[in-house]
Amino acid sequence: MQDRIALITGAARGVGRAITLALAEAGADVAVNDLRAGPELDEVVREVIQRGRQALPVVANVAVPEEVARMVTTVLDYFGRIDILINNAGIMTEIPFLELAIEQWDQIIDVDLRGVFLCTRAVLPHMVERRQGVVINISSQLGQKGAPALAHYCAAKGGVLALTRALAREFGPYGIRVNAVAPGPLDTEMTRPYATPAWLANKMAQSVLGRLGKPEEVAPTVVFLASDAASLYTGQTLYPNGGGVML
Repeated sequence: MQDRIALITGAARGVGRAITLALAEAGADVAVNDLRAGPELDEVVREVIQRGRQALPVVANVAVPEEVARMVTTVLDYFGRIDILINNAGIMTEIPFLELAIEQWDQIIDVDLRGVFLCTRAVLPHMVERRQGVVINISSQLGQKGAPALAHYCAAKGGVLALTRALAREFGPYGIRVNAVAPGPLDTEMTRPYATPAWLANKMAQSVLGRLGKPEEVAPTVVFLASDAASLYTGQTLYPNGGGVML
């Protein structure tokens, strides 16, 4: 990973933060995206620099085409290239299907699926021109197994898995590898609002290891897929999920 350039979306907290720091530890310079500027984004940048790597903060909403285009242009102007794109930005809400408003459906689809499409579409022409690159999409095991009150989230994350396979087939001839990582339930800011005793008991019952994962346990899988050690991996989904899904 030494001196490679990675763009990570949703990188200020949770899984995105863990991935960013793990890539920096492995020797990559990083463009650190988040929806807004603030102390969390600044702290990730500081931690990357402390590891001896370059860090560029780039604020953008991944669901807005103009902001994505500006973000990618900013990164290319600063670093000169993008070797690795990590589509991590995502949101989640738990809403029973019959209570799900169209606006709530659209919000999840816009960030969790449209955002992956927009960021990948913006970066791929550069990778095609160079005939090399790695794209890693952060999905969820729920894109494979489904869950009550999460139809919108499951649909978006399932779409990410299908998009991953389609892009791997289309852009493999250009030397570009496209893979996905689909974690199980993690202890993050996104899940904590739902982590009632009943919610936790249900998640534990579905996990062979019987616990929530940590973002730092997902990041090494991403680093592996981004590295030359994964040179034969494309169109694949890896599941760091404690045994919640076994394929």
